[in-house]
Amino acid sequence: MKFIETIKNISKIEDLRKRIVVTFLLVVVYRVGCYVVLPGINPNELDALRNFTDSGLMQLLDMFSGGAFSQASIFALGIMPYITASIVIQLLGMVLPQFRKLQQEGESGHMKINQYTRYLTVLILILQAPAYLVNLQVQVNSAGGSAHFGFWTMAYMTIILAAGSMFIMWLGEKITDKGVGNGISFIILVGIIARLPGALTQEFTNRLTTAQGGLVMFVVEIVLLFAVIIGAVLLVQGTRKVPVQYAKRIVGNKQYGGARQFIPLKVNAAGVMPIIFAQAIMFIPVTLAGFGARGEGSSFVRAMTDMSGFWYNFVYFIMIVAFTYFYTAITVRPNDMADNLKRNNGFIPGVKPGKSTAEYLDTILTRITLPGSIFLGIVAIMPAFARICGVNQSFAQFFGGTSLLIMVGVVLDTLSQIESHLMMHHYDGMLKSGKLKGRTTGSAY
Repeated sequence: MKFIETIKNISKIEDLRKRIVVTFLLVVVYRVGCYVVLPGINPNELDALRNFTDSGLMQLLDMFSGGAFSQASIFALGIMPYITASIVIQLLGMVLPQFRKLQQEGESGHMKINQYTRYLTVLILILQAPAYLVNLQVQVNSAGGSAHFGFWTMAYMTIILAAGSMFIMWLGEKITDKGVGNGISFIILVGIIARLPGALTQEFTNRLTTAQGGLVMFVVEIVLLFAVIIGAVLLVQGTRKVPVQYAKRIVGNKQYGGARQFIPLKVNAAGVMPIIFAQAIMFIPVTLAGFGARGEGSSFVRAMTDMSGFWYNFVYFIMIVAFTYFYTAITVRPNDMADNLKRNNGFIPGVKPGKSTAEYLDTILTRITLPGSIFLGIVAIMPAFARICGVNQSFAQFFGGTSLLIMVGVVLDTLSQIESHLMMHHYDGMLKSGKLKGRTTGSAY
C-alpha cells in the first residue's frame, strides 16, 4: 500500500524522523500542561465553567486551547493572545507605512515584527488574564464553590497565565524550527483534534440511545462530514492560473528570460480571516445580551444571539462575503504585481504592461473571489445546519467554520512539508504525482 510505503520511506530519512519525534514530544508537553490546574483551584468545582464554554464564542476559545480554558489550566489562555497580536500587527502593516517598510526589509524586518508581536502579546495577556480570573471566580462561586481572589492572588495568577501562553508560543517556535510544520498553527490543530474523540463518542452515544435508526443517521453524518472536508480542501487549494510570458534578453553570450510561467491567484486569498472578523462583530449582540439588554432592542438581540436562527446566520454569511472582498483587496495588490512583472520584463499575453495588467488582474481576482467568498460563507454556517439536524453542539463545530478550515489548512501544510522532505531525498511522496499543495496565503491561521 502507498501509505505503508510512505511510512517506510519516512523512517529511512534520519532528519525527517527526528523532526517527527521532536514534534510529538513537544505536543505531549503541551497536552500535559493543558491539565495542570491553576494553584488554589479545586478541579471538582469547575462544572459551571465547563457549562459556560459549551456554546458560542467561549466554545470556540475552549476548542482552540484544547480544553485548557474550561479546565482552568495554566495554559487556559492558549495561543489566542499571540494570534490576536499577529492579526493586529498584520493589519498595521497594511495601514502604516513604517510597518509596511519593515515587512519589505527581509529577515531583519521579519525579526523586528516578531519582536513587536511578542510585546503586544504580553500586553494583551496582562489585560486578558485578570478578565479570565474574574470570570472564573464568578463561575466557581455560582456553582457553590469557593474562589476568592485578592489583589496579590490575582497578580501571581496573571503571571502564571501569561507565562503559560508565552511557553506555548515558545513550543510553537520550536516545532517550527526543529519539528514539522508551522508550530503555532500545529498547536491550534492539536487543540482542535483533542476535542474530536469526545465529541464523536458523545454523538455516537446520543444517536444510539435517543431514536430508532440512530446508527444510520450517525453514518450519514460521517459521510456528510467527509463531504464538507473535501469541499474545504478544494476551497483551500483552489487557484486560477494566469499565464505570464517573460521577454528574452541577451547579455553578452547568454540569454535570459523567454520562459512562460503562471501567476496562481487564490480562490480564497483571505483564508479564515473573514470568519474571524465576522465572529468578532457577531459577538457584540451576545455581549449586550449578557448585560441584560431589554426593551425595544430585545427582539433584535434575541435574533442575533440565536446561533441556529435564520437572521443570525444570514447576517453572518453576508459579513463573511463582505470581509472576504475587503481582506483580499488589502492583501493582494494587483498594482504591485503588475509593477513587478514590468520590472522583470514579464507580461500577460494580449494585455498591455502597467495599468492594463493591473486592471486585468483585478478583474480576474474579483470574479474568482465571489464564488470563493460564497463557498467560505456556506462552510462557516454549516455548523448551524448540523445543530438544526440534531447534531450535538460539540460535534457540530467540526462540520465547518474556523476550526474545520484551520484543521484542513494545517494538515495540508504539514503533509506538504513531509512531501518536500521525501522528494528531496528521492523517495516517493504521499501522492503519485508527488505534488501536494499547502496554503500559500499570508495568514498561518
